[in-house]
Amino acid sequence: MTATPHDPYAAPRPRPEVTLAHIAKLAGVSAPTVSKVINGHPGVAAGTRRKVEELVQEHGWRRRPDAVDSSAVVEVVFESLDSLWALELIRGMDEVVQDRGMILGLTDMRGRRSPHSSWIDQVLARRPLGVIAVSADLSERQRARLASRSIPLVALDPRGEPDHRVPSVGATNWNGGLAATRHLLELGHRRIAMINGPDTLMCCRARLDGYRAALDSAGVPADPGLVRTGPLYVEGGRTQAQALLALADPPTAIFAANDLQALGVYQAAHRAGLRVPEDLSVVGFDDLPLAQWADPPMTTVRQPLQKMGTCAAEMVLALASRGAPVEDRVELATRLEVRSSTAPLL
Repeated sequence: MTATPHDPYAAPRPRPEVTLAHIAKLAGVSAPTVSKVINGHPGVAAGTRRKVEELVQEHGWRRRPDAVDSSAVVEVVFESLDSLWALELIRGMDEVVQDRGMILGLTDMRGRRSPHSSWIDQVLARRPLGVIAVSADLSERQRARLASRSIPLVALDPRGEPDHRVPSVGATNWNGGLAATRHLLELGHRRIAMINGPDTLMCCRARLDGYRAALDSAGVPADPGLVRTGPLYVEGGRTQAQALLALADPPTAIFAANDLQALGVYQAAHRAGLRVPEDLSVVGFDDLPLAQWADPPMTTVRQPLQKMGTCAAEMVLALASRGAPVEDRVELATRLEVRSSTAPLL
């Protein structure tokens, strides 16, 4: 039977493709003006630019995959680019984009939580295929401007609870904190301290929660005086470890929120005349290459940083080509790597 326009069983008609000409007509401007807005070019009044952006977002215009230049840029914005942690993530992302003839564009916010207001104009002018935000918060306006050009956004190791509208990649930080602390408990330690990073970072809150959960499940009372907070750098670990080791009843083991802090713990122990692990067991987090080179080689929680970078790059490219990733939220497994910086309590 031939379906009629009123036949409820008729297949739905495909939604007509939204073109630049259609957006131009709705905005009451020329197609070249719409093209300028979409490609981030100057020469368009602010009110007109905002109107076009809103229409593009409302009507779901997307750049055709076959229109993307083979030398397309995947833009990556970092809260900070001053550590080996960032380099491992970059290696993972670069592996994906290089294989496809693309390049990475890097922005270092130098410790800022959000990009500067001019950042979005600079990024749009480069016409990226997608944006990956690493521990960086983009404003609603910045997200809207990316969306108005159909530029997908992926959060990598997000600072806070991921927005359901933004696909994200992270690691099982809670499990990592649990495994690190359980390892020390199994070695007989009960005075176990934790040096954590800023509580504004979701990963640090999760690692601390894992530490507390391990103590609780073992029936070991949590001592608030054994939890310290410092920057995720060597000096942060050293400063807080010095304070912990100066206590009347110092810890016999310290779990640090990352490998750099753990190296600072090594330094504090050395200055206090203590040996690692004979007098003080130390566990880090990340498993950066330096963890194996430390003296003694460091027990640490392996976070698959390169794989996280690879996953984020693949996710943003899937969004650019198909409009949706396979998964909205990916958490990669952490794993405890036992080396020589931990030992049974004597």
